[in-house]
Amino acid sequence: MRRVSLTSDGWRKSSSSGGGYGNYCVEIAGSPTRAAVRDSKAPNRGILTFHAAAFTTFVASLKEATIRNEPH
Repeated sequence: MRRVSLTSDGWRKSSSSGGGYGNYCVEIAGSPTRAAVRDSKAPNRGILTFHAAAFTTFVASLKEATIRNEPH
């Protein structure tokens, strides 16, 4: 399980987005009804928002593909 850090403004970033080539990561923030996603390297460039249920389904499918070792 990866650690998650919470930035001062409520955005969470995976510990796998460390230095070097690991900087290609997104941050997420959420509420009961919405999930917001932004680029961790350029947080002021824009934010994508999704219905929480749709984002949960998306993340679950990525996790399942990873477990099965399928490309995503």
